[in-house]
Amino acid sequence: MEEVNTKKEKPEEEKVMTFWDHLDELRTHIVRSLIAIVVLAIIAFLNRQIIFDYIILAPSSSDFITNRALCWVGRHLSLDALCISDLKLKIINIKMSGQFLTHMYISIVAGFILAFPYILWEIWRFVQPAMHENEKQYSRGGVFISTLLFLFGVLFSFFLIVPLTINFLGTYQVSEEVANQISLGSYISTVVSVTFAVGVVFELPILVYFLTKIGVLTPDFLKKNRKYMFVILLILSAIITPPDMFSQVLVVVPLIILYEFSIKVSKRVYKRTYENVS
Repeated sequence: MEEVNTKKEKPEEEKVMTFWDHLDELRTHIVRSLIAIVVLAIIAFLNRQIIFDYIILAPSSSDFITNRALCWVGRHLSLDALCISDLKLKIINIKMSGQFLTHMYISIVAGFILAFPYILWEIWRFVQPAMHENEKQYSRGGVFISTLLFLFGVLFSFFLIVPLTINFLGTYQVSEEVANQISLGSYISTVVSVTFAVGVVFELPILVYFLTKIGVLTPDFLKKNRKYMFVILLILSAIITPPDMFSQVLVVVPLIILYEFSIKVSKRVYKRTYENVS
Protein backbone atom coordinates (compact mmCIF):
# COMPACT_ATOMS: atom_id res chain seq x y z
CA MET A 1 0.00 0.00 0.00
CA GLU A 2 2.83 2.37 0.89
CA GLU A 3 4.61 1.66 -2.39
CA VAL A 4 1.50 2.59 -4.36
CA ASN A 5 1.15 5.89 -2.51
CA THR A 6 4.81 6.67 -3.07
CA LYS A 7 4.43 6.25 -6.81
CA LYS A 8 1.38 8.51 -6.88
CA GLU A 9 3.07 11.26 -4.89
CA LYS A 10 6.21 11.18 -7.03
CA PRO A 11 6.22 14.16 -9.43
CA GLU A 12 6.35 13.53 -13.13
CA GLU A 13 9.80 13.75 -14.64
CA GLU A 14 10.21 16.01 -17.62
CA LYS A 15 11.15 14.25 -20.76
CA VAL A 16 14.72 15.10 -21.73
CA MET A 17 15.25 14.95 -25.47
CA THR A 18 18.50 13.56 -26.78
CA PHE A 19 20.43 14.93 -29.75
CA TRP A 20 18.82 12.34 -32.01
CA ASP A 21 15.36 13.27 -30.71
CA HIS A 22 16.02 16.89 -31.63
CA LEU A 23 17.32 15.82 -35.03
CA ASP A 24 14.24 13.73 -35.64
CA GLU A 25 12.01 16.63 -34.59
CA LEU A 26 13.90 18.98 -36.91
CA ARG A 27 13.49 16.54 -39.79
CA THR A 28 9.75 16.46 -39.18
CA HIS A 29 9.48 20.26 -39.43
CA ILE A 30 11.69 20.34 -42.55
CA VAL A 31 9.59 17.65 -44.23
CA ARG A 32 6.38 19.57 -43.47
CA SER A 33 7.89 22.75 -44.90
CA LEU A 34 9.05 20.92 -48.04
CA ILE A 35 5.61 19.41 -48.52
CA ALA A 36 4.05 22.88 -48.30
CA ILE A 37 6.54 24.23 -50.87
CA VAL A 38 5.94 21.29 -53.24
CA VAL A 39 2.14 21.54 -53.02
CA LEU A 40 2.16 25.29 -53.68
CA ALA A 41 4.79 24.86 -56.42
CA ILE A 42 2.50 22.35 -58.17
CA ILE A 43 -0.38 24.82 -57.96
CA ALA A 44 1.89 27.51 -59.44
CA PHE A 45 3.06 25.10 -62.16
CA LEU A 46 -0.56 24.40 -63.19
CA ASN A 47 -1.27 28.14 -63.42
CA ARG A 48 1.46 28.93 -65.94
CA GLN A 49 -0.37 31.76 -67.68
CA ILE A 50 -1.06 33.64 -64.45
CA ILE A 51 2.49 33.17 -63.13
CA PHE A 52 4.26 34.25 -66.33
CA ASP A 53 1.91 36.52 -68.31
CA TYR A 54 0.42 38.40 -65.37
CA ILE A 55 3.31 38.32 -62.88
CA ILE A 56 6.83 37.48 -64.09
CA LEU A 57 6.71 39.06 -67.55
CA ALA A 58 4.32 41.88 -66.62
CA PRO A 59 7.01 44.43 -65.57
CA SER A 60 8.56 44.19 -69.06
CA SER A 61 5.46 45.77 -70.60
CA SER A 62 4.55 49.45 -70.81
CA ASP A 63 1.03 48.51 -69.66
CA PHE A 64 2.28 47.32 -66.26
CA ILE A 65 0.53 49.27 -63.50
CA THR A 66 3.77 50.72 -62.10
CA ASN A 67 5.02 51.80 -65.53
CA ARG A 68 1.74 53.57 -66.27
CA ALA A 69 1.75 55.24 -62.83
CA LEU A 70 5.36 56.42 -63.20
CA CYS A 71 4.59 57.74 -66.69
CA TRP A 72 1.65 59.72 -65.29
CA VAL A 73 3.87 61.16 -62.52
CA GLY A 74 6.62 61.92 -65.06
CA ARG A 75 4.28 63.94 -67.25
CA HIS A 76 3.06 66.05 -64.33
CA LEU A 77 6.57 66.66 -62.98
CA SER A 78 8.20 67.05 -66.40
CA LEU A 79 10.50 64.10 -65.78
CA ASP A 80 10.66 62.22 -69.07
CA ALA A 81 13.02 59.59 -67.62
CA LEU A 82 10.17 58.25 -65.49
CA CYS A 83 7.82 57.66 -68.41
CA ILE A 84 8.13 54.06 -69.60
CA SER A 85 5.79 54.26 -72.59
CA ASP A 86 7.74 52.41 -75.29
CA LEU A 87 9.18 49.46 -73.35
CA LYS A 88 9.25 46.48 -75.70
CA LEU A 89 11.78 43.92 -74.59
CA LYS A 90 12.45 41.04 -76.92
CA ILE A 91 12.94 38.06 -74.64
CA ILE A 92 14.31 34.97 -76.35
CA ASN A 93 14.99 31.36 -75.38
CA ILE A 94 18.27 29.85 -76.58
CA LYS A 95 18.12 26.39 -74.97
CA MET A 96 16.02 23.40 -75.98
CA SER A 97 14.81 22.76 -72.44
CA GLY A 98 15.11 26.39 -71.36
CA GLN A 99 11.41 27.22 -71.15
CA PHE A 100 10.47 24.02 -69.34
CA LEU A 101 13.29 24.34 -66.80
CA THR A 102 12.40 28.00 -66.28
CA HIS A 103 8.80 26.98 -65.70
CA MET A 104 9.94 24.46 -63.07
CA TYR A 105 12.30 26.96 -61.42
CA ILE A 106 9.71 29.74 -61.17
CA SER A 107 7.13 27.30 -59.81
CA ILE A 108 9.50 26.34 -56.98
CA VAL A 109 10.29 30.00 -56.26
CA ALA A 110 6.57 30.81 -56.18
CA GLY A 111 5.98 27.82 -53.90
CA PHE A 112 8.67 29.05 -51.50
CA ILE A 113 7.30 32.61 -51.38
CA LEU A 114 3.73 31.42 -50.81
CA ALA A 115 4.86 28.91 -48.17
CA PHE A 116 7.16 31.38 -46.39
CA PRO A 117 4.70 32.16 -43.54
CA TYR A 118 4.22 28.44 -42.90
CA ILE A 119 8.00 27.83 -43.01
CA LEU A 120 8.52 30.51 -40.35
CA TRP A 121 5.77 28.92 -38.29
CA GLU A 122 7.49 25.53 -38.47
CA ILE A 123 10.81 27.11 -37.43
CA TRP A 124 9.09 28.73 -34.47
CA ARG A 125 7.46 25.43 -33.47
CA PHE A 126 10.90 23.78 -33.45
CA VAL A 127 12.65 26.37 -31.26
CA GLN A 128 9.60 27.16 -29.10
CA PRO A 129 10.11 24.39 -26.48
CA ALA A 130 13.51 25.87 -25.53
CA MET A 131 12.09 29.35 -24.91
CA HIS A 132 10.93 30.95 -21.68
CA GLU A 133 7.30 32.03 -21.43
CA ASN A 134 8.03 35.71 -22.11
CA GLU A 135 10.22 34.76 -25.09
CA LYS A 136 7.40 32.62 -26.52
CA GLN A 137 5.04 35.56 -26.29
CA TYR A 138 7.38 37.89 -28.18
CA SER A 139 8.40 35.25 -30.71
CA ARG A 140 4.81 34.70 -31.81
CA GLY A 141 4.64 38.32 -32.84
CA GLY A 142 8.08 38.01 -34.41
CA VAL A 143 6.88 35.28 -36.78
CA PHE A 144 3.98 37.47 -37.90
CA ILE A 145 6.14 40.59 -38.31
CA SER A 146 8.87 38.66 -40.17
CA THR A 147 6.29 37.37 -42.63
CA LEU A 148 4.83 40.83 -43.19
CA LEU A 149 8.27 42.41 -43.68
CA PHE A 150 9.38 39.76 -46.18
CA LEU A 151 6.16 39.88 -48.20
CA PHE A 152 6.12 43.67 -48.14
CA GLY A 153 9.72 43.72 -49.35
CA VAL A 154 8.88 41.30 -52.17
CA LEU A 155 5.88 43.40 -53.24
CA PHE A 156 7.82 46.66 -52.94
CA SER A 157 10.59 45.25 -55.10
CA PHE A 158 8.27 43.71 -57.69
CA PHE A 159 6.07 46.77 -58.15
CA LEU A 160 8.78 49.44 -57.98
CA ILE A 161 12.40 48.30 -58.15
CA VAL A 162 11.96 45.50 -60.71
CA PRO A 163 10.20 47.70 -63.34
CA LEU A 164 12.82 50.44 -62.91
CA THR A 165 15.65 47.92 -63.17
CA ILE A 166 14.19 46.23 -66.26
CA ASN A 167 13.60 49.57 -67.95
CA PHE A 168 17.13 50.79 -67.29
CA LEU A 169 19.08 47.59 -68.02
CA GLY A 170 16.78 46.33 -70.78
CA THR A 171 16.89 49.56 -72.80
CA TYR A 172 20.48 50.62 -72.09
CA GLN A 173 22.63 50.69 -75.23
CA VAL A 174 26.31 51.40 -75.75
CA SER A 175 25.49 52.02 -79.42
CA GLU A 176 22.41 52.08 -81.64
CA GLU A 177 24.08 49.42 -83.72
CA VAL A 178 23.75 46.95 -80.85
CA ALA A 179 20.23 45.63 -80.31
CA ASN A 180 19.11 44.17 -76.99
CA GLN A 181 17.82 40.61 -77.16
CA ILE A 182 17.36 39.47 -73.58
CA SER A 183 17.62 35.74 -72.88
CA LEU A 184 14.84 34.23 -70.81
CA GLY A 185 17.30 32.97 -68.21
CA SER A 186 18.89 36.41 -67.80
CA TYR A 187 15.50 38.09 -67.40
CA ILE A 188 14.25 35.55 -64.86
CA SER A 189 17.53 35.73 -62.91
CA THR A 190 17.28 39.53 -62.68
CA VAL A 191 13.65 39.52 -61.54
CA VAL A 192 14.11 36.77 -58.95
CA SER A 193 17.42 38.04 -57.52
CA VAL A 194 16.23 41.63 -57.16
CA THR A 195 12.91 40.56 -55.65
CA PHE A 196 14.46 38.17 -53.14
CA ALA A 197 17.29 40.57 -52.25
CA VAL A 198 14.87 43.33 -51.28
CA GLY A 199 12.64 40.84 -49.44
CA VAL A 200 15.65 39.79 -47.35
CA VAL A 201 16.75 43.41 -46.80
CA PHE A 202 13.31 44.17 -45.37
CA GLU A 203 14.06 41.59 -42.66
CA LEU A 204 16.64 44.02 -41.25
CA PRO A 205 14.61 44.90 -38.11
CA ILE A 206 14.33 41.20 -37.23
CA LEU A 207 18.08 40.72 -37.71
CA VAL A 208 18.80 43.79 -35.58
CA TYR A 209 16.46 42.42 -32.90
CA PHE A 210 18.39 39.15 -32.54
CA LEU A 211 21.85 40.75 -32.85
CA THR A 212 20.94 43.23 -30.14
CA LYS A 213 19.51 40.44 -28.01
CA ILE A 214 22.82 38.55 -28.03
CA GLY A 215 24.90 41.71 -27.55
CA VAL A 216 26.46 42.04 -31.02
CA LEU A 217 24.70 45.33 -31.86
CA THR A 218 23.73 48.33 -29.77
CA PRO A 219 21.47 51.28 -30.65
CA ASP A 220 24.44 53.65 -30.15
CA PHE A 221 26.44 51.75 -32.78
CA LEU A 222 23.56 52.00 -35.28
CA LYS A 223 23.13 55.71 -34.60
CA LYS A 224 26.86 56.41 -34.87
CA ASN A 225 27.08 54.69 -38.28
CA ARG A 226 23.83 56.11 -39.61
CA LYS A 227 25.52 58.45 -42.11
CA TYR A 228 27.60 55.63 -43.60
CA MET A 229 24.50 53.47 -44.01
CA PHE A 230 22.66 56.30 -45.74
CA VAL A 231 25.51 56.62 -48.24
CA ILE A 232 25.37 52.86 -48.91
CA LEU A 233 21.60 53.04 -49.42
CA LEU A 234 21.98 55.95 -51.83
CA ILE A 235 24.60 54.08 -53.84
CA LEU A 236 22.38 50.99 -53.92
CA SER A 237 19.37 52.98 -55.13
CA ALA A 238 21.52 54.71 -57.77
CA ILE A 239 22.60 51.33 -59.15
CA ILE A 240 19.15 49.77 -59.46
CA THR A 241 17.20 52.82 -60.67
CA PRO A 242 17.32 55.06 -63.77
CA PRO A 243 19.79 57.96 -63.55
CA ASP A 244 17.44 60.62 -62.19
CA MET A 245 17.03 61.97 -58.68
CA PHE A 246 13.29 61.28 -58.36
CA SER A 247 13.66 57.54 -58.95
CA GLN A 248 16.53 57.26 -56.50
CA VAL A 249 14.57 59.09 -53.79
CA LEU A 250 11.55 56.89 -54.51
CA VAL A 251 13.61 53.81 -53.70
CA VAL A 252 15.93 55.04 -50.94
CA VAL A 253 13.27 56.65 -48.69
CA PRO A 254 11.64 53.33 -47.65
CA LEU A 255 15.09 51.83 -46.99
CA ILE A 256 16.03 54.76 -44.75
CA ILE A 257 12.72 54.45 -42.89
CA LEU A 258 13.47 50.76 -42.40
CA TYR A 259 16.89 51.55 -40.94
CA GLU A 260 15.44 54.14 -38.56
CA PHE A 261 12.83 51.62 -37.47
CA SER A 262 15.63 49.11 -36.83
CA ILE A 263 17.33 51.62 -34.51
CA LYS A 264 14.12 51.91 -32.49
CA VAL A 265 13.85 48.12 -32.33
CA SER A 266 17.45 47.85 -31.11
CA LYS A 267 16.89 50.56 -28.50
CA ARG A 268 13.83 48.84 -27.11
CA VAL A 269 15.46 45.40 -27.00
CA TYR A 270 18.65 46.78 -25.43
CA LYS A 271 16.72 48.58 -22.72
CA ARG A 272 14.60 45.53 -21.91
CA THR A 273 17.50 43.05 -22.00
CA TYR A 274 20.39 44.93 -20.38
CA GLU A 275 19.29 48.11 -18.63
CA ASN A 276 16.45 46.44 -16.73
CA VAL A 277 18.79 43.67 -15.60
CA SER A 278 21.37 46.10 -14.26
